[in-house]
Amino acid sequence: MSQRLRILLAIGVLIASVAIIILRPLHLGLDLRGGVRIVLEAQDTELVKVDADAINGVLAIIRDRVDSLGVAEPVIATKGLRQIVVELPGLDDAQRALRLIGETAQLTFVEAEWAPMTETPLTAEQIALLAGPDASLAMYTQRDNEGRVISEKPIFLKKVAISGADLKSAYPGSDQYSRPIVNIEFSPEGARKFHAVTGRSVGKPLAILLDGKVISAPQVNEAISGGRAQISGQFSNQEVRDLVIQLKAGALPVPVEVISNQIVGPTLGKDSIAKSRVAGVIGFVLICAFMIMVYRIPGVISAIALLLYLFIFYAALKFIGATLTLPGIAGFILTMGMVVDSNVIIFERIKEEHQNGVGYLTAVKIGFQKAFATVLDANITTLLATLVLFVLGTGPIRGFAVTLSLGIIVSMFTAVFVSQWLLLLYAPYAKENQKLVIK
Repeated sequence: MSQRLRILLAIGVLIASVAIIILRPLHLGLDLRGGVRIVLEAQDTELVKVDADAINGVLAIIRDRVDSLGVAEPVIATKGLRQIVVELPGLDDAQRALRLIGETAQLTFVEAEWAPMTETPLTAEQIALLAGPDASLAMYTQRDNEGRVISEKPIFLKKVAISGADLKSAYPGSDQYSRPIVNIEFSPEGARKFHAVTGRSVGKPLAILLDGKVISAPQVNEAISGGRAQISGQFSNQEVRDLVIQLKAGALPVPVEVISNQIVGPTLGKDSIAKSRVAGVIGFVLICAFMIMVYRIPGVISAIALLLYLFIFYAALKFIGATLTLPGIAGFILTMGMVVDSNVIIFERIKEEHQNGVGYLTAVKIGFQKAFATVLDANITTLLATLVLFVLGTGPIRGFAVTLSLGIIVSMFTAVFVSQWLLLLYAPYAKENQKLVIK
């Protein structure tokens, strides 16, 4: 490659790096920004056993629910055969996240009748006599806006008429008294079922159950066509929004159990960034000082190449939209040593040629040619290791693998290309017999 092409390429890379750094944001991971980390484990049921399809179904539904939360850069990944890791940067309400992600939101419409008020609980025989052999007794509790119990009524639950599978859509709304409600729309089959059940239940309540709990029991006055209905139940605005998210996402194919959950405060993240910045500056200064003391002028060139590496690497992170985590910062700092590691190999080859009486310019060219294969082999083996970490790891481990592999690629460019270009630029100022070029 000619000197002119080298200069044009270097200028192009620098201009692109400046544009990317200015225009694209850098996303911070959970450990730096703060947020919620939840580990879930899928459970077998009598009907469904946990397998790859069940896990993929759980992942899809959880992803839909998380997207509705509006969390930027969430991490949703599998861990082993049964576990799922969910990281929500910037979210500090762990209970809400757990409720939305882990609950099934099983909605059913059940034919019902009001049960008589009795001082003693009804027996199974009495329930079967009054409401039928398949009926069960539940309690419908009404509350005011502050959560206080207004009334409690016993209700007979009979046949399930409509399930959540018949839902087409759900969206928040308000009733004539401006109280929050959930508007639902059924599929064509669900609309037919809804019309039929309301026709059979005129003068009776139609119980609406969420996860087996009676949340509403409106009185049916006439058959309702059109496939639309409302769910009310003394909800808050937040509860309505969450219920809409769960209903739209659907029920989980298998139940999940929360293995662990933790909240990472943003203060911890800021402290980690500050300490990592100090560590990076100290590492940069020590590496530059070592290279200059050992290799003199080439050491200065190596320090310049290292500075350009940091600049280009930061731009590359922004370009690929990587999420920076604390292990990722560790990988970033680690690759600084790998940049000069390549320079050390190259400079030692140049030193050998120079000590054998070869002129400066020729020694530089031969040194880079002979050292290139060694540098390439060393970096390829490290790239293979990072590939294994990325494939088998999750969350922060993957972040470390991404930054480390990206750093290796950029370090190859700066160590082999930028350093060589700078050494060749210095050639006119070096004497052919100069012994202090490399100590």
